Amino acid sequence: MGLEEYNQKRDFSQTPEPAGKVAKHGSKLRFVVQRHLASKLHYDFRLEMDGVLKSWAVPKGPSMNPADKRLAVEVEDHPISYGSFEGDIPEGHYGAGHVDIWDEGTYHAAETDDPEEGEQLLLQGLEEGSIKFVLEGGKLQGEFTLVKMKGRQKDAWLLIKKMDEDAVEDHYDSEEHLEGIEQKTPKKPASKTTSAAEKAKASKKAAAKEANMPHHIKPMMAKLTDGPFDGEDWLFEIKWDGYRAIAEVKGGQVELYSRSGKSYKDKYKPIIEGLQQLGQEAVLDGEIVVLNDEGYATFQQLQNYQNTPSEHLYFYVFDLLYLNGEDLRDLPLLERKQRLQELLSEELPAVRYSDHVVARGKEFFREAQRKQIEGIMAKKADSPYRTGKRSSEWLKIKTHLRQEAVIGGFTEPKGKRKHIGALVLGVYENGKLTYVGQSGSGFNTKSLEALKAKLEPLEQEKSPFAGKVKPNAPATWVKPELVAEITFAEWTSDGLMRQAIYEGLREDKKAKEVVRETALHTDEAVHEAEDAPKAKKASKAEKKSSDKNRTERKIEGQEVSLSSLDKLYWPDEHITKGDLIDYYQSIADVLIPYLQDRPQSLFRYPNGITKPGFVQKDIPHTPEWVRTVKLKAESTGEEVAYLVVDNKATLAYMNNLGCIQLNPWNSRIASLEKPDYMVLDLDPGENTYDEVVEVALAAKEVLDRAGATAYVKTSGATGMHIFVPLAAKYSFDQARQFAHIVAQLVHKKLPKLTSLARNPKERQEKVYLDFLQNAIGQTIASAYSARPKPGATVSTPLDWREVKPGLSPEAFTIKNVPARIAQKGDLFKGVLGKGVDLLQCLDSLGEAH
Repeated sequence: MGLEEYNQKRDFSQTPEPAGKVAKHGSKLRFVVQRHLASKLHYDFRLEMDGVLKSWAVPKGPSMNPADKRLAVEVEDHPISYGSFEGDIPEGHYGAGHVDIWDEGTYHAAETDDPEEGEQLLLQGLEEGSIKFVLEGGKLQGEFTLVKMKGRQKDAWLLIKKMDEDAVEDHYDSEEHLEGIEQKTPKKPASKTTSAAEKAKASKKAAAKEANMPHHIKPMMAKLTDGPFDGEDWLFEIKWDGYRAIAEVKGGQVELYSRSGKSYKDKYKPIIEGLQQLGQEAVLDGEIVVLNDEGYATFQQLQNYQNTPSEHLYFYVFDLLYLNGEDLRDLPLLERKQRLQELLSEELPAVRYSDHVVARGKEFFREAQRKQIEGIMAKKADSPYRTGKRSSEWLKIKTHLRQEAVIGGFTEPKGKRKHIGALVLGVYENGKLTYVGQSGSGFNTKSLEALKAKLEPLEQEKSPFAGKVKPNAPATWVKPELVAEITFAEWTSDGLMRQAIYEGLREDKKAKEVVRETALHTDEAVHEAEDAPKAKKASKAEKKSSDKNRTERKIEGQEVSLSSLDKLYWPDEHITKGDLIDYYQSIADVLIPYLQDRPQSLFRYPNGITKPGFVQKDIPHTPEWVRTVKLKAESTGEEVAYLVVDNKATLAYMNNLGCIQLNPWNSRIASLEKPDYMVLDLDPGENTYDEVVEVALAAKEVLDRAGATAYVKTSGATGMHIFVPLAAKYSFDQARQFAHIVAQLVHKKLPKLTSLARNPKERQEKVYLDFLQNAIGQTIASAYSARPKPGATVSTPLDWREVKPGLSPEAFTIKNVPARIAQKGDLFKGVLGKGVDLLQCLDSLGEAH
């Protein structure tokens, strides 16, 4: 195409854009994506080819979700120098508006890494209408395809992300990834008004009052409206399908209760245990849910939780009412949520922050419909928390009709059905129970039996309904105490629910509170919310920094948010969380090769070594620059998102979560079935460390005889770890078999000192030769990993000459290991080097098969 068209469209004496000249490329081809705020916002996607930037206008911006097929309209070629252009194109000129660089980096053809061969393939693909390429940018990573559309507008292509390890499954909007870019909108006529969301952001802090913790909170409630809407003054959240709950956390004690005051303390213990680790005084508002295998809340699974416990029980928190001596209910919602997100930045077991989007309610609602979620919530960004009130500042917008209903009776079953035919349902109107229909669907044998058992003690002779009710079969009346959750198709003209389906019992609702939900028209609801009194603004004297425990640190160009750096992780040694992060950053160049490209099991101690820690494998919510990989957990068979540490910024992010100890897999993502090394874990019972040394030296003798180069490190606790490099040439079964043979020969040398028995009771005074660590998904503390032990000890690689009587694992701590590395270098690097020949090793041991 060349640059003639580009030059003809521009007056370079009037525009700061660079003049068009064909240029030679460097060793790698480059790409750039520019956010172009012209009369309509769009993104310009540019690939370096043949001395120019081949260019496409992408109205919705690129996406990392393979399900998104983004329209990309081919435009004129741009000069290579345009790839660094940012600034304003003057009014009246072609493309007038503001340009920012949204992402940039290098790229290559998917078929080859060779630049020259790759460029020819790219040009051929351009000619044929199908270009496959791999991007290596800050935001866009992995393989993409540009496909020319047939039978559509001229120059129309589709930009599609390929499903690979870099792809995401969540909703992806380029406008939500504007790091370093001031978010603007296309120019409109000047206005003196400012959005409520902007006001809430600008206010930083409203009138947070010093106060004692409030108790027995009645939650703020939402009004039902009849459809979605967009609004810059509004936040939009998922409407969770579960039980509403308030949590009061103080001094490690937790109260968790429903909106009617019913305690959940004994019922949902994983949530209580998670909140006990919060470490601060707070009152939280949220929803108790159970997620299904697709990650969506399901009310029926929550109903069955007591009989069928799920590891996917969560408390999704969407509001913060009180924090550390301050009542926050008069703050704008956006400010409360910002503080809440900071509070929950260190993720707790079974507790999650409920996120939101700003302004884009219609799109969010369509996504909820697609995923068959119950609905969405719309909340005014500057609204205060109105305790116990139902307000139009909070609106619920349902994807399908749903209504709570009081059970006033049940009909006799017909045919083969047992226990209950249908439920006879009502709602309260003017203090009287009014009939609204029957529900005979949504049950199974177990739920019918369980419901009948709950209803039998409530049976009575008289109908509880006002007026005559004529069910379609003989009915048994009951006291109106149980509340059911019902989905249905529509309200009939005579006020009955059509096609009513039973979803479960609402244990968090009182029967007398159940009324017919009538949806406000959206325009009416929004207007009503606009007229509501706003959250109070604070005087300067009242304002305090909400970020006093949070620090932004730039690491290799990436802003990383770190919190509570002065928290004592090792109180006796006066070592803080900040000291731990600094330790890992100081040795990161040596450490990261042992973590890179490996799924991480997170061993988290957010409150230091004196409080219980927990293991987390699934980490679904991370900053967009943090890499995760979805794999099936060996223990449960369910797909989870594992963290992958490829750089210093992610290392700091992981440490900030409370990860004192680092536990990477023994294999890399590219070869998960083949470990990079074999591990023999020397795990002592009631033994001295000199005895552990004796066993390690015996293992060294066996491995020397095998011709297997071995590397050794302290465990950082009471044991030692011996590694043999395999270079991903063998399966885990082969590695484990070799480790088993080595363990047997060591045990033969030292039968009174060692054991192959797994049960600790059978080896109290013996060193266990653990060869079972050689399995996919098994982890062991990494080389140079700190341990959550007194003294802040480190799992430290050793020179074999140091393995002798008198060696102490307590000699190696986060305070002196960096200096040791500087002096001795990386004693463990051979573990990632050339692997041994296992068959030759077995032959040398006389064990070849």
